[in-house]
Amino acid sequence: MRHILVANAKGGSGKTTLATNLAGYLATTQANVMLTDLDRQQSATQWLKRRPADAPVILSTQHTGKQTNTLDWMVTDSPAGLRDEKLADAVKDADMVIVPIQPSAFDIGAAADFLDVLMQEKAVRKNKTFVALVGSRVNSRTNAAVGLAEFMGDTGFPVLAYLRNSQVYTAAAEQGLSIFELRPSLVAQDIEQWSVLLEWIQNAQ
Repeated sequence: MRHILVANAKGGSGKTTLATNLAGYLATTQANVMLTDLDRQQSATQWLKRRPADAPVILSTQHTGKQTNTLDWMVTDSPAGLRDEKLADAVKDADMVIVPIQPSAFDIGAAADFLDVLMQEKAVRKNKTFVALVGSRVNSRTNAAVGLAEFMGDTGFPVLAYLRNSQVYTAAAEQGLSIFELRPSLVAQDIEQWSVLLEWIQNAQ
């Protein structure tokens, strides 16, 4: 089993959107996937409850027994304020940590602090857990987007994607779906933005 932790200490950074769409994508590949929701708001759990019966199955932490013993992937949506021992434990258990960051001075400042803390984690320093970044809700024509790109490029971590601020994510979430399960003509541009990210999670080891 491979474990992806979606984390950022700041709330509203796009963690749940990233986690649910990752889980949805992996489920479409016929993999055995579990989505773990550590956030108090339980947004990922509510997304799972809205999921149509005919959609590819994604397990939750409520599922136990043989199904969880044969998992291919676990995706964890972490809470805001993940710090100290809880962060250390979460990182140690993960193969990959993906950090979504929005293009604002507040988000960049919070992300800088979080990445500094993340770098101190033993699993990251010893390359047992790989870390990468994703720009979240990005309008490429703004100065804020340019500032985000400069910041992420300077961190030394892989930059996997700049995901635009698109209504397709809201439409998918309302149905308990990922964008990979919507009509292709509606999401072609958005799915293209995921290509490097999806390649990275398959190859990171």
